[in-house]
Amino acid sequence: MHGIVISVLALTLLGGVLGWLLGVAARYLKVESGALEADIEAMLPGSQCGQCGYPGCGPAAAALAAGQAPVTLCPPGGRALAEDLEAKLGVSADLSGMEDKPPQVAHVHEHLCIGCTKCFKRCPTDAIVGASKMIHAVFADACTGCEKCFDVCPTECIEMRVVTPSVQTWYWPKPDLAA
Repeated sequence: MHGIVISVLALTLLGGVLGWLLGVAARYLKVESGALEADIEAMLPGSQCGQCGYPGCGPAAAALAAGQAPVTLCPPGGRALAEDLEAKLGVSADLSGMEDKPPQVAHVHEHLCIGCTKCFKRCPTDAIVGASKMIHAVFADACTGCEKCFDVCPTECIEMRVVTPSVQTWYWPKPDLAA
C-alpha cells in the first residue's frame, strides 16, 4: 500500500511540474500573429478544404499576409473574395481566369456507388459517411463543394449540385448599380 501512495504522489508532482512548465512556455514562447493576418483569415470561407494548397485557412491567410500567395488562391471564395483580398492587400491580379461558380454540394447516386471508400478518405470536412462495400451518403450541411470526392470516384456516382435556396440559405440580392 505504501508503494502505491508514493507512486501516486510522484506522478502528481511530475504532472504539476510539467503543467507549470507548459504554462510558462505558452506565455513566453507565444508567436504573435499580425492584425492583417487575422483580418484575412476572417475574410476566408473557413471551410479548411485545402483547395488552395495550404492545410487550412489560417496558413493560407499567413501566406497571403506575407505576400507569398496570390489573391486568387481560394476557389470556394471565388472572384468576389479575390477582389476583396485585392482591395485589402492593395495589390492587383488578373482575375480573368477565375470563374465565379455558385455554391455546390456533392450528391451520391446510390445505384452507382460500389462502396470503394475513396471519396470519404479525400473529404476534408468528413461530409461523406459510409463504410467499405456500403453505399455512401453526403451531409449537405458539412459539404464545402471542394470537388475532391468528385475527382477520385471511379464509378462517377458523385455529382456536384448547385445549392438550391432555402429559408436558411436565401439572402437578399445586391442591387444592380448598372441599371
